[in-house]
Amino acid sequence: MSHPATPVVPETVDGAATPPADGEEIIRFAHVGKAFGDKVVYEDLNLDIRRGETLTIIGGSGVGKSVCLKMLIGLLKADRGSIRAFGDEVTTMDERALMGVRSRIAMLFQGAALFDSMSVEDNIKYPLREHAWGTEEQMDARVAEVLELVDLPGVQKLRPSELSGGMKKRVGLARTIAMKPEVVLYDEPTTGLDPITVRRINGLILRLQERLGVTSVVVTHDMDTVFTVTNRLALVYQRRIAFVGTPEEARHSDIRFLREFIKGGRGVLQEDLS
Repeated sequence: MSHPATPVVPETVDGAATPPADGEEIIRFAHVGKAFGDKVVYEDLNLDIRRGETLTIIGGSGVGKSVCLKMLIGLLKADRGSIRAFGDEVTTMDERALMGVRSRIAMLFQGAALFDSMSVEDNIKYPLREHAWGTEEQMDARVAEVLELVDLPGVQKLRPSELSGGMKKRVGLARTIAMKPEVVLYDEPTTGLDPITVRRINGLILRLQERLGVTSVVVTHDMDTVFTVTNRLALVYQRRIAFVGTPEEARHSDIRFLREFIKGGRGVLQEDLS
């Protein structure tokens, strides 16, 4: 299927984002366990995230990809194990300490999570006000700046009900980067969007990595997104991270489930993981 041209993005190799220079490890999950009642999501989650990269987390529906992100910013508590961000242990933090983490690690939720009763401007200002970020004039300037970054200038006074699905995602992204985070977490950023808008969102992910130097963690099962934005991908399978590597390494992996997943295959048995 052919796609329209994307916004200007970094040079790519073999369809994947050009990897940044080797970055230091800034986030680490070590031996993390998480269950909801009898449903075990993770038995032994181990994963590192490096500064400046785009790491994509893939896997089947309901395997816990979004749970991983929510544990990182303290919206869910790990049952055991260690989660470290910028050298600090997240699992033992109180709510006040977690607010500091969330100013450095921001999350774009799957549905954009905009407040219907607020204008675009007030939605974007919400985290700024929560963190007492600057004067009203400074916040006005920041709102205009982030809307320009997501190609939506001049929509400050609109309500979410006046926006398309793709526009809502972009406003949500503008709010996510308003606090100038070091890490952006994307929870299924292209779900439910048409192919043109998917290309636009993928281009924005790459553009923000290039222009702002952010580290990105993208949860998705959209293979166009995976092979457009990814430096490394991690596969969640059998309650753990079963593979971490580049998109090219994933294409040639000896893990059948991973190869079939990339091809859009279904019905692969757990025993097929080798």
